[in-house]
Amino acid sequence: MNLNYPIMLRLDGKKVVVVGGGKVGERKVSGLLGTNARIILISPDVTDHLNRLAGSGMIEWQKRSFSKDDVEGALLIFAATNDNELNQSIKKAASDQQLVTIADDPEESDFHVPAHIQRGRLSIAVSTGGASPIFARKIREQLEQQFDEQYKDYLDFLYSARQRILKEVKDPSRKRKILTAIISEEFLNSPHREADFSHLLQEINDIENDV
Repeated sequence: MNLNYPIMLRLDGKKVVVVGGGKVGERKVSGLLGTNARIILISPDVTDHLNRLAGSGMIEWQKRSFSKDDVEGALLIFAATNDNELNQSIKKAASDQQLVTIADDPEESDFHVPAHIQRGRLSIAVSTGGASPIFARKIREQLEQQFDEQYKDYLDFLYSARQRILKEVKDPSRKRKILTAIISEEFLNSPHREADFSHLLQEINDIENDV
């Protein structure tokens, strides 16, 4: 069995092509929003939601049928039509260096979009390797309950705190100690998280200055 390679892609400024303006295409486009990718939608007709996105300038809708030239320069290509023959022709139009996912043919796809949740900087993806997308969604729903909206602010805190620790704490063992301390339940649930962290950081700095 060939295992898929999990990866988080930075799509800022990259061209991504979605072919298909129905519900499947809508889901693919929605998942790309917020990545700052250049989203190109190819379809003669689109859903009302996609039409609104195009009208607001969040995506580029080219109101026509697919042409093989459409994939030129694209990093990712989503063949998301309800026409299997067309989806296969989209795959054939891509080069070996481009990644294509085919909505109705996961075995011939170069990548799959996993079920995932997003809490600010926290991103959790779940994949069953094509065995059961429904089961993947079930696991995602369980994770959504476990990692609620409070994790968004908490991850922002962890990011800024880590930057300060790396800058201000020199001793590797103390650095590890404070990095471990801030991922505790105490810090997650503290209403005075920033103050607690500043106090902890000051204690570490005082110890280092006394050495």
